[in-house]
Amino acid sequence: MLREIADLGFEYAELSHGIRIVLLPGVIRAVEEGVIKISSTHNFCPLPTGIAQAAPNLFEPSVKDHREHEQWLRHTKRSLDFAVQVNARVMVLHLGSVKFLWFNPARKLKTFIRQNPTATVPADKAYLAVLKKACEKLRLRMGPYWQQVQASLEEIRAYASIRGIHLGCENREKFEELPLDDDFEALFTSLPQPHTAGYWHDTGHADIKQSMGMIDHRLHLTKNASRLLGFHLHDVTPDGRDHQPIGAGRIDFNMISSFWRPEHLLTLELSPRVKIEDVVLSKQRVEELMTARFGV
Repeated sequence: MLREIADLGFEYAELSHGIRIVLLPGVIRAVEEGVIKISSTHNFCPLPTGIAQAAPNLFEPSVKDHREHEQWLRHTKRSLDFAVQVNARVMVLHLGSVKFLWFNPARKLKTFIRQNPTATVPADKAYLAVLKKACEKLRLRMGPYWQQVQASLEEIRAYASIRGIHLGCENREKFEELPLDDDFEALFTSLPQPHTAGYWHDTGHADIKQSMGMIDHRLHLTKNASRLLGFHLHDVTPDGRDHQPIGAGRIDFNMISSFWRPEHLLTLELSPRVKIEDVVLSKQRVEELMTARFGV
């Protein structure tokens, strides 16, 4: 797997939340033999025993249930240990979600769009009214979940710091997932110093949130620029399909690249269905943007 990536011209790879335990010997051998370097990993990596497919939200740091929290903590620490083993700089992680027993307000948004196919979302006034009410309900519900997220981060902060691994807190695409986009700055400010947590920006997730009227993509990046650790780069088609090749959709990557810094990690996060030639083309397009940005 890693040799195929290296043969496409990549010097670094991110190990995702789909790495099964049986793959570890080959991964470690590829790193030791210099086939490729690992820039980052994604919690949970490796996957917990018995899980055979990507499961980044198998256990969530937002859940108060003692048993699930212990599982999240154990597997997150294990993922941090593995990140050290493969010389990664950052471990990307999700921070959970707000749970609704019966009436997730996100359904109201989907219902409105389904029942009003000609509405111009997100500019439609009626849609914006539904969105405003849904966000208010989310805020009212999120308190205990958000407090648990902060407590969970505190539990692993020192563990990551000692190991020299940065925690990349990723923006999410679903309405009820945490952090809410306006809360990243407050989250990082609230963590005691020194800490290794920073912001990890997923271009597709941000574009989807923008299409919902929940953020302005450029403004969101501007607000979090000082905390940026890296990017998941993928495009989104006009009908909302993400993890597409760079340049195949609606995202303004010239704007995205204006926020890049030399120390940032840039990861192509493409669908397994993307053709090999489109992977290579995406790499070339990112390199062209890097040249325009940094002159190298």
